[in-house]
Amino acid sequence: LITNAGRGASNNLIRSLSAGDPSLAILGCHHDQFVLKNSDADHNYLVPPAGHPRRISMLRRILKTERVDLLVPTSDDDVVEFSRARNGLGHHLFLPRPATIEACQDKYGLSVRLRTRGIPAPLTYPVTSLSHLGAIFRRLGRPARAWCRIRTGAGALGAIPVASAAQANSWIAYWRDLRGVPVTSFTVSEYLPGRDFGCQSLWKDGQLVLIKTYERLSYLGSGSQPAEVSSVAALAKTVYEPRVVEVCEAAIRTLDGKASGVFSVDLKENAAGTPCVTEINAGRFSSATNIFDLTGKHNMAVTYVRLAQGERPGVSGTYDAVADHYMLRDVDTLPRMFDAEQFFDAVIDGRGSA
Repeated sequence: LITNAGRGASNNLIRSLSAGDPSLAILGCHHDQFVLKNSDADHNYLVPPAGHPRRISMLRRILKTERVDLLVPTSDDDVVEFSRARNGLGHHLFLPRPATIEACQDKYGLSVRLRTRGIPAPLTYPVTSLSHLGAIFRRLGRPARAWCRIRTGAGALGAIPVASAAQANSWIAYWRDLRGVPVTSFTVSEYLPGRDFGCQSLWKDGQLVLIKTYERLSYLGSGSQPAEVSSVAALAKTVYEPRVVEVCEAAIRTLDGKASGVFSVDLKENAAGTPCVTEINAGRFSSATNIFDLTGKHNMAVTYVRLAQGERPGVSGTYDAVADHYMLRDVDTLPRMFDAEQFFDAVIDGRGSA
C-alpha cells in the first residue's frame, strides 16, 4: 500500500515496483480524491490526511481487508506519523528506528551531529533572531555567498543563496510575515558551490545491503525558483563515486548502528571538492527513485520489498554503480531513462545546416 498515490514520487515508486516485479499487487491511498485519480496503483483508497485522528485506524482496516503485506510511506510526514504509530501498524512497516527518523527531521541538528563525529556537512548556524544574522555572517567569515533555508521540509523549502545579512533578513522576514514561518525555523550555513549528488541505500539490522549514486545536472523549475537549485533534478545521471558512498555510509552508521529501511541522502561538494551531507531522508524513497531502480543490476524498490518480507535479497553491501545513464524529468511527462548512446537516436543534428 503506497501513500500519496497520484503524486509524482508515488507514481515513480509504483512504476519501479511494477517494472521490477509485475506480480506485485499495488494499492494506493490519498486524502485528495482528485489527486487519487492520477494514481498508477491497481486499486486506490480515499483516506483522511496525515495527522487526522481516524487515519491510522482506517489504514489498519485497509491493511486487514486487503491482506496487505507492506505499508510504504512516501513523504516525511507519513514516515513520522507511521513511526509513532508503529505499535498499531506492526509488521506492515519497514522503517528506521524512531530516534533515527526524528534525528533526520531537523537539518540543523543533523549537521551538528555529523560534524561533531567528523562527517562532512556544511557549517550551519540557527537563526535565533533577525538581529543575530550579522553575527552569523561574521562567524562564517563574511562569505560572498551563504545558504539560508528552513531547517525542516524537503525540496529546498524556503531556501535561497544570500550575499549579506541584510538579504537574509529580508528573506526570513518575508516568510515570517506572509507565510507564518517563525524566524527561529531558519538556518544560515556555508554555501556549497560544487557538484550535487543523490545517494540511496538499503539497510537491514545495521548491515548495508545496497547503495547507488547519481548526480544532478539541472533542476526542475530552476528558472522560477530563487534558490536556483533543489533536490528535484530535471536532468540527472548515474555516477561511480566511491567517495560519496563512503560519506553516506559513515553518516548513516553514525546515526544508527542498527539501521534498517531506506535512506535517501543529498550531498553537495564544498569549495575543496569534499561531498558534504545536506540532508538525510530516513524511511522513504527519493522522488527520483527510478534512476536507482531502472538502472544497474538490482531494482532497489523491489529489493526493499523483499527485505521487508524477510526474504534474502541476493545482494549484500553492494555498490551497484553504472555510469552514464540519464534521467529526464519535466512537468506533465513521465521520467525517462536513457544511456548516453541513446541520446541522438531518431535525432538529426541540423545545427550545421545552411
